[in-house]
Amino acid sequence: MSLLAKIAEIESEMARTQKNKATAHHLGLLKARLAKLRRELITPKGGSGGGAGEGFDVAKTGDARIGFVGFPSVGKSTLLSNLA
Repeated sequence: MSLLAKIAEIESEMARTQKNKATAHHLGLLKARLAKLRRELITPKGGSGGGAGEGFDVAKTGDARIGFVGFPSVGKSTLLSNLA
C-alpha cells in the first residue's frame, strides 16, 4: 500500500469518526499517524545521512559581542568552544 493510499485511508477514517470525549484519543493517534506519513512523503527515508557531499567555508569577519544566558550546566561553554 502506497503512502498516498495510507494517507487517504486515515483521512477517511477521521471523517467517519464522531468527535467526542470518548474518541478524542483515537483521533489524536490518527492525527499523529497522518503527520508521520505526510513527513515521510515530503522527506523520504534516505541512506546513512550526510555522506561525502561538498562543504563550504564561511570567513570570520567583523567584530561581534554575544552573551549566553541560561541555567547552570546546560552546555553554554561547550557550545562556545565548539563554535570558536
